[in-house]
Amino acid sequence: MNTRKLNIFVALLGLVLAFASCQPDEFSLGKIISKDDLQYSITQNADDPNMIILESLTPGVTPLWVTPAGRSTELKDTVKIAFPGEYKFVYGVQSAGGFVQADTMVISITTTNLSYVDDPLWNMLTGGVGESKTWILDNGKYGLTNGPMYFADPSQEQVWGNYEINWDPSGSSVGATDQDYAAEMTFDLIGGPHLTSYKPNEGDVTEQGVFDLNVKNHTLSTTDATIIRLAAVAPNAKNWNTNVKVLDLTENQLRVAIYRDNNDEQEWWYVFNYVSKDYADNYQYADPEPELPDGWQDIISKTVSTTIVWKLSESNPLDWANLDGSMMNGWQAPEDYPDWLGTPDPSAYGSFSMTMNSSDESVVFVTPDGTTTNGTYSLDDKGIYSFDVTVPSFTLINWASFAPDANNHLRILQIKKDLSGNVTDMWVGARDASAPQYTAFHLVAQTGGGSDNGPQGTEIAFDNSKLAIGDIEEKGNLRLEIYNEYGSTKADPGINTADLVFSNRIDVTFTISGITLKDGAAGSYDASMYYADADWSPNGNGDVITVNGDGTYTVSYAPPSDVEGVVVFVVDIVGMGADISDMSAVTATIDKVVTY
Repeated sequence: MNTRKLNIFVALLGLVLAFASCQPDEFSLGKIISKDDLQYSITQNADDPNMIILESLTPGVTPLWVTPAGRSTELKDTVKIAFPGEYKFVYGVQSAGGFVQADTMVISITTTNLSYVDDPLWNMLTGGVGESKTWILDNGKYGLTNGPMYFADPSQEQVWGNYEINWDPSGSSVGATDQDYAAEMTFDLIGGPHLTSYKPNEGDVTEQGVFDLNVKNHTLSTTDATIIRLAAVAPNAKNWNTNVKVLDLTENQLRVAIYRDNNDEQEWWYVFNYVSKDYADNYQYADPEPELPDGWQDIISKTVSTTIVWKLSESNPLDWANLDGSMMNGWQAPEDYPDWLGTPDPSAYGSFSMTMNSSDESVVFVTPDGTTTNGTYSLDDKGIYSFDVTVPSFTLINWASFAPDANNHLRILQIKKDLSGNVTDMWVGARDASAPQYTAFHLVAQTGGGSDNGPQGTEIAFDNSKLAIGDIEEKGNLRLEIYNEYGSTKADPGINTADLVFSNRIDVTFTISGITLKDGAAGSYDASMYYADADWSPNGNGDVITVNGDGTYTVSYAPPSDVEGVVVFVVDIVGMGADISDMSAVTATIDKVVTY
């Protein structure tokens, strides 16, 4: 039961109990005040006839004024009207006997007082005295908001400069239509405060009326016209004309709140986002761009100085990416992929390859069915590959395919390199024609036929029966201890420490399972390798990855100088140890250790 209904119920219950205990012969809520008994005054200031002074003189009642500036319950109030015209005022009261309202009083104003609209908010809403300004619903493409409407909790007061948004959906999420976005409202101060609302989304009507902006209370009131809104929600509120709350108002943006109180769902706040039409018409929209590392073109050229073979990752070959190149899902292992997509199966796509040679810009595609396609490519300064042959497409996972975009392009979204500057893997994307996103493919560099393909990897054997796991240092971290001169693995290590000689990079692929997190756990944790060689030079942490729970992950460490031997060789998942509910259920394996 909502608060309003509960208050009414409690009040009625109190009346029933009072009636039962006293048992009067007759019961009455109280005497109804006659309209003739209402005492009040509505007068113009003698020195400033544009200032209307309201005063309730009826004792023991709560006044309710209806004015061109909106409603008021003040015993004494002032309404300031800048322009000449005929203006209606109504006085009403709420008493024990009920609500009574006086006849409408019309005040004729013949003078102008522009000081009442000489305010930055009036100017930003209308363009200023003698001007007009048109506003449209924000479709989320002008760099200001995510869409035309927010939602806010009714328990939170929505006021100027202090409001909280509970749900910030895109336009499509709230069912905004092209007709909604075609709606316009124009506020002007040409001879008066006028509002013209063109609503193709609500019967293709044009409403013409007047408005008042209360710069002190930050409210907006309208007469004979209402603000534009999504047509679907128009029936859900009663107060479209009065006490519209203004939350933000700048030169280019307007945001107002309307209380939803006229449908079967819970009462809530609608918060509408508008943008000035002039700003929208002149807005230069630019898509976000992937941010590639400095010198990426030289990195690519150096890596493919003769030939490199690109293969799809066996762990996470597919994702979707935002326009800035960031992954939407961040899947790291086959187990991470959802049921609606399916699990990657390297046996189905593993024979695909894309072989590129930078010396002659030749490319050779080999699809999983063995079909070979030869051609050439070019790479522009934005990281977009263009091909003179059609890039072959094939099924990658279930219904998702490897394919170029509609222009036969693939764009570099992310690059990972080793200490020598050679690319180890990269994400390339096909731009979606119907949504601001890329279908992203994870390519891993293989050794090719030339001599400048980067360092060869050497796999080091590891005995998983000798892996130590747990919150070993009691710092709240989950540690996978491969070798530690000061730990339990020193006496009987699972790795031949003499094999740990490298100069470029070491990769560790590991799998963890049995992770059950406590209620309120973070759920996402930074993980990295810590490595120190035999004389502690070099030593340090490698690249940080994100671990979300059970799955297979790879961490890397690129030392600043040659490594010979080891003192400490561990993987730490920071903070996860403290959040695991049952450490005894956790298992882990080191799947691969590769040095370069």
